[in-house]
Amino acid sequence: MTHICMLAAENDVIPGGKVGGIGDVVRDIPKALASQGAIVTVLIPAYGAFHQLPGATPVGVCTAVFRGRTERVEIYELFAGRDKGVRYLVAHHPLFAIGGKGRVYCNDEDNQPFATDANKFALFCVASLRAIKEGLIEPVDVLHLHDWHTGLAAALLKYDPDYQTLKPLRVAFSIHNLALQGIRPFAGHESSLQGWFPHLIYNPVELADPRWPQCVNPIATAVRIADVVHTVSPTYATEIVQANDNAKGFHGGEGLERDLQQAASLGKLTGIINGIDYDTPVEGRLDWSAFMRSAADEMLKLMARRPDLRSLDYVAHQRLLRWQQQTRPAHIITGVGRLTDQKMALLLQPLPDGSIPLDLMLDSLKGRGMLLLLGSGDAQLEQHCRVIAARHTHFLFLNQYSEKLSNLLFSNGDLFLMPSSFEPCGISQMLAMRQGQPVLAHAVGGLCDTISDNVDGFLFSGDSMPAQATQMLDRFDAVLELREKRPDDFCDIAARARAQRFEWHDSATRYLSELYS
Repeated sequence: MTHICMLAAENDVIPGGKVGGIGDVVRDIPKALASQGAIVTVLIPAYGAFHQLPGATPVGVCTAVFRGRTERVEIYELFAGRDKGVRYLVAHHPLFAIGGKGRVYCNDEDNQPFATDANKFALFCVASLRAIKEGLIEPVDVLHLHDWHTGLAAALLKYDPDYQTLKPLRVAFSIHNLALQGIRPFAGHESSLQGWFPHLIYNPVELADPRWPQCVNPIATAVRIADVVHTVSPTYATEIVQANDNAKGFHGGEGLERDLQQAASLGKLTGIINGIDYDTPVEGRLDWSAFMRSAADEMLKLMARRPDLRSLDYVAHQRLLRWQQQTRPAHIITGVGRLTDQKMALLLQPLPDGSIPLDLMLDSLKGRGMLLLLGSGDAQLEQHCRVIAARHTHFLFLNQYSEKLSNLLFSNGDLFLMPSSFEPCGISQMLAMRQGQPVLAHAVGGLCDTISDNVDGFLFSGDSMPAQATQMLDRFDAVLELREKRPDDFCDIAARARAQRFEWHDSATRYLSELYS
């Protein structure tokens, strides 16, 4: 049986172990692989918290050379025996909790991006290899690295003599989000390759960022060294071998297109779509009053957890209560996701006349529908949404992170908005479709691979950001008109969305044949 060891920053099996899509993948794909006969070990940092969860069992202590010193890193197992064929491990060291207990990522100043996270993930990479070498993890056949956080493990395997016995390992590298690359200097800073591994003798050309040759790029390193490079959708794999074109709003290889072209030419770049869980029961659609009441109750709970009362939370809560007393609008538009430029740029892209697409959508909805947007993230984007919400009482901006609210919106909306500028795979569109809610999406990345235009959803495109925003508005109005004038046709599209299946079993089959064989 093939034994795969996955190194990642997140794992949603662990309470608090998810921030983004990596957590979903690392939660689900190991079980799907194990169901097909593989053995999977998943290792992530404990972030000062996960090793203290009930039932955590010490596995042992490994010693890793880091910053010229020998560091002791403790390995713990969680949920032993819960999922057949899968082990969940966490690595504990004080550095992994540098951002605060249980905090996965840190926010560094703009003049030293990734510095704090790069420190802890560099230690995590070397400690993981040490745990394998010292036998704390059973003999491994495949080392599967996820995103920039684990990319340096590929460099250590190749260049650190301490890990030469592990060189026969097959190395698979998954790109979840190419926009984040973890770039740091080679030297001259505490958070640098030389700072972490002063003993390492390496070829800088193989580790350097193609734009800043004085810096190490963990993603570029892994792309060059790994045996196989994997993206989380087929279309994204075709997009990232092309250069970015900011004028057209096209996100391609984010500066790494030549390395990715080389990987493609060697036949080691492949795209496999992610899946979602269809076995766990999901909440059904509620009547209008129950929907608004449930959302208001959850908002109140979230507000109570904060030490201060924010005006935007109060406004959102009051609007939910007021809408509960009214008749259900004809159109319930929903959106769920992190507030980042990737997710929000098209909604806030100024048009030639100075108008904002999100404002225009809300103008179109006035008197006929409402928009519920759930998300948090970039402070400036939050402020934009707050200002727009002040102008439109039928815009409910829920500035929170909440699984309960997410599920309510997936279950009770009529149309889901996902106008991502780029999308490696996307999961929200699958979750909305599972609930019979068609998606209006930008025709990029995994959105192309999961939505068929006018069949089970709606797509738009354009050769510039203003053109994309304009087409988004046109399609939005057309979909509203379709729901109003041809409701049976819209219901057919919704039914086909609900019937779509993106199974992890299918993805796992391709992992075994294309990534691990």
